[in-house]
Amino acid sequence: MRYSFLFPINHLPMRKAFYSVTCNLPHRPVMAKETVKFLKPSEGDLFIDMTFGAGGHTKHLLEHCSLLKIITLDRDPTAFKFAQELSSKYPNQVIPLLGRFSELPQLLANMNIKQNSIDGMLFDFGCSSMQFDTPERGFSLSKDGPLDMRMDGDRFPKSPTASDVLAMAEEEDLIKIFKIYGEEKNAKKIARAIVEARYTFKTFHSTKEFADFVADVCNKDFRLDKIQRQAHIATKVFQALRIFVNNEINEINYGILVAQRYLKVGGRVVTICFHSLEDTIVKRHFGGSLVYNAASRLPQKYIDYTKSYDLGDIENVLSSPWSMVHKHVVIPSEEEVNLNPRSRSAKLRAAVKLHS
Repeated sequence: MRYSFLFPINHLPMRKAFYSVTCNLPHRPVMAKETVKFLKPSEGDLFIDMTFGAGGHTKHLLEHCSLLKIITLDRDPTAFKFAQELSSKYPNQVIPLLGRFSELPQLLANMNIKQNSIDGMLFDFGCSSMQFDTPERGFSLSKDGPLDMRMDGDRFPKSPTASDVLAMAEEEDLIKIFKIYGEEKNAKKIARAIVEARYTFKTFHSTKEFADFVADVCNKDFRLDKIQRQAHIATKVFQALRIFVNNEINEINYGILVAQRYLKVGGRVVTICFHSLEDTIVKRHFGGSLVYNAASRLPQKYIDYTKSYDLGDIENVLSSPWSMVHKHVVIPSEEEVNLNPRSRSAKLRAAVKLHS
């Protein structure tokens, strides 16, 4: 069966850069000191950690300001369990919520939390180290596991896995996914090979199986990462699939709209991005451009398991309510990158809300 892909902006994702709590290495939230510096927490403030992960940033904020109250949001059920454990240590201070950015307005309504009532919000976009370090989640190239990549786990059983996308997406859509989400120069070549493999009844079920397939297709390529280490040929394809499966670009877009609605005037937001598409969305919001129209370029999921959000939100964002609190984008120090190589591509931006 073939599925067609649509192109509207409907819903959206999240992510982080943390070490797994089961890893022997210490847990290091990216640019934690800078996050505290720009959010300026004080006693009695109400914050939302929009991407809780393993809780590194939340813990750091609580250590800095012991009477801070933090709502922790994450779409990953495993992260939600960690948030519940932290809540037991900080009763009435840490309030765990399970959901995506696009689910937050309803979750806050259930708690009787109104718009223009939050003092600070933090976004640490992308996939968490906790997810990368768990082979069963299917995010990692280096550890074999099922080709899943759903950040929500089994919360939405009908949502497609990465394996489903490779088995059913049109060739044209695969090209768009790999080229736009992953900036993969061999997008056409890889997409054609995937479609041709279907004629031999080939299906991809494991990360290693698909990574080896991409490496064979691009066997003449040799790539280096940003710090000149050899990178796997399939890295960008895996990134593209993950972003698509989790509808991350649209989730980020909507998440910034949520921050605009729920922060108080004078409230602060900090974003940490690891990918140029993420950073583009943040820059356009903070700079006053119209909402980033990912829908005009990128295919939507072929199974729509979530509700749409009000397109009026987009139409109303004609000028920026934000003022940047630093002149240039903030990047990790050389010392932090040496201690935590996964932080090397991080970009932090901070802004204050000027008006509703």
